[in-house]
Amino acid sequence: MGHTRLGDLPRTRKWQEVVGLIEGGAGTAQIANATITAAERGLNLAAEDKGLVETVWLLTQLPLAAKSNDFAAALRSAGLDVSDSPSLMEVVGAFSDAIDRRLANNYGRTDLGEMAQMAAVETVSKVIGARTRSLFGTRPDDVKEALSGLATNRQFSSLAGDFFSSLTNKCLDYFVSRAVSYHVGEGRRFGTLAQQGEFAGALATHCREASRIIEEFSGGWFSKTNWEKGGISRQDAAGFAHVAMRKLVAELKEGARDG
Repeated sequence: MGHTRLGDLPRTRKWQEVVGLIEGGAGTAQIANATITAAERGLNLAAEDKGLVETVWLLTQLPLAAKSNDFAAALRSAGLDVSDSPSLMEVVGAFSDAIDRRLANNYGRTDLGEMAQMAAVETVSKVIGARTRSLFGTRPDDVKEALSGLATNRQFSSLAGDFFSSLTNKCLDYFVSRAVSYHVGEGRRFGTLAQQGEFAGALATHCREASRIIEEFSGGWFSKTNWEKGGISRQDAAGFAHVAMRKLVAELKEGARDG
């Protein structure tokens, strides 16, 4: 996946520490802490990751486009190739395609950026699908109304929290799954696949709880930036992503210490 990897962690001392914790039966919080420490350098370079920045910027553009007088035209202005009356699946597909075009010829494509792209598509599908109660057959007006509702402080905070929770879980799983697969079976750390599944669920919960730190400031940032600047630029999105990832890394570590 991707051409620039998050890191060659299996050959580093920090990664060996993660594997050691899994072998020793450490708790989810401890393993999450060790994993995030091993991956910290890559995650803190978020503001320099073209794929992640483009993804975050497009997430800010969806509710702003829905608040405009011409929804479809505003989406096209943001780089989404949509019809005059786009459905949810059309918007989601165009969202992903817009990122691919921005990284044409794999320029700037990384594992982190690809995980961000997947996390965003899943988040938008889930959030808007829940608001419209359907992924398929939803009227374009329903999609516009649901997206415009995300332009408030509270709702954008929730969207950002869901996105970063999903992204962080993908990042941790990216590293941990490579080690966990060797420790499933009778007499090992995870005696059954069900136990491995429980561990994965606990890791997802850990990420979701840590992502609350993002919700605390993202809505205010979104409204303030849009109000003061009359819009949100990619540079604004890069700054936001940088702060968000640093806060998230710190929160994950704090959660592990508390655990």
